[in-house]
Amino acid sequence: MRLAYFDCPSGASGDMILGALVDAGVPFETLERELAGLGVAGYRLERREVMKAGFRATKIDVHLAGYDRDPGYMGRAADAGAHRHEPAGHRGLGEILGILERSRLAPAVRDMASRVFRRLAEAEARVHGTTPERVQFHDVGAVDAIVDVTGSCIGLHLLGIDAVHFGALPVGGGFIDGPHGRIPVPGPATAELLKGFPTLDTGIRRELVTPTGAAILTTLAAGAGAMPAMRVTAVGYGAGTMELETPNVLRLFVGEAAVTAPAETIVQVETTVDDMSPQLYEPLLERLLEAGALDAWLTPVIMKRSRPGVVLTALCEPGRVADLSRLLFEESSTIGVRWTAYQRSRLDREMVRLDTAYGPVTFKVSRLEGRVVTVTPEFEEVRRIARDKGLPVREVLEQARVEGRRLLSTP
Repeated sequence: MRLAYFDCPSGASGDMILGALVDAGVPFETLERELAGLGVAGYRLERREVMKAGFRATKIDVHLAGYDRDPGYMGRAADAGAHRHEPAGHRGLGEILGILERSRLAPAVRDMASRVFRRLAEAEARVHGTTPERVQFHDVGAVDAIVDVTGSCIGLHLLGIDAVHFGALPVGGGFIDGPHGRIPVPGPATAELLKGFPTLDTGIRRELVTPTGAAILTTLAAGAGAMPAMRVTAVGYGAGTMELETPNVLRLFVGEAAVTAPAETIVQVETTVDDMSPQLYEPLLERLLEAGALDAWLTPVIMKRSRPGVVLTALCEPGRVADLSRLLFEESSTIGVRWTAYQRSRLDREMVRLDTAYGPVTFKVSRLEGRVVTVTPEFEEVRRIARDKGLPVREVLEQARVEGRRLLSTP
C-alpha cells in the first residue's frame, strides 16, 4: 500500500499541498495538462523554487486573470461568507460539482474533489446558518479553490497514493481582516473542519491553516496524528507565502506501508452518567449507531462516593464527533462529553452469502494480504436456523463456521 504523510509544522493550505506534491515527484507539466480537463479558464499555474528559513521548497502559485492572487483570500472569503469587492458573480456548490462531473478528470479524482468541496460547503453552512446548497463561492475564490483542491487530488492520483495521513496541525492565532470585519484565527470554517482531528498551538499568531487546506486533508485522510510505519521513497517540500521565524513549509513523505493492515484514525467519544433510567440505554445505543458510530457500548463503573454509574462509549470517524456529542447531550442526562483520537489497523472485510448444509448463510470474511483470516457467520441467521431446526445454537454456529471456511478455501 502506497502512503502519503503530510507533516505540517507551519500549517497547511491548498498551494502548500500542491507544492509538496510537485516537489515529491508529480510532473508539473502533467499536472497542468490534467487540470486543463476541468474546462475552467481564467488562471495559470506558476512553479518556482524558493528558500524558507534556509529550506529549499517548491512554491506553486495560481495566478488569476486580472487579479494578483491573495494566498489567504480563499480562507478569509470562505469564513466571511465569500463576499468581497471584486466584480459580482458567484459559484455555488452545485455549479462546482457540475464542473467536476463534466470534466475529463479520472473518476477517482472527480470523486475525491467532490467530497472535499461537499465537506467545505457543509462547514461553511454550519458557520453561516444555511445549507450546503446555498453556500456561495465568489468567482475569484472559487477558481483558486477549484485549482488547489482538484490539483491536489490529481497529484495524489498521479503518485498512486492509496491512503493519506497527516500530522497535528498548528492552527495559529490572533485575528485576520475579512469583508465583515476582524475574525479570529483559526477561522470559523477551519475550526469546523478540524473538529475531531489533532491540533496544537505553536505560539505563532498568524493564519496557518486555511479552510481549503483543512478541507483537503480532513476529507481525504485515512489517519491523523503520528506518522504511520512506512518505507519512505520520496520527500517533498511545499512552500507557503508568509515569512515566519520557522520554515514556512509543508513536508510530504511518500512511501510504502511497513504494516500489512493500514492504520486509520478513529475517535472514542464517551461520557459517564449516574442518574439515568436504565430503560433509556438501549434506544441511546441504537441512535448512536444510526448517527454513524462504528460501535457503542456500556461499561459499569463505581464513581465518587461509591455511587454506581455507567460509561457510555462510542467509536466513530473524526468527522462524526460533533454529531455523536450532540446526541449524547440530547439523549442522555450527561452535562459533559470527552473524546480521544486513536490509531487502529483493521483487516479488509466483506459480507458474502454462501450455500451451506443449513441453506444460504451470510458470513463476514476478513482477509490479510488476500488470505482469508476469519470467517464468521451472522449470528442472527445462525440463531434462526437453530430455532427452526430444533438444534443447539452452539452446534449450528460451529458447523457453519467450519463449512464457510471450507467453501471459501475451495478453488
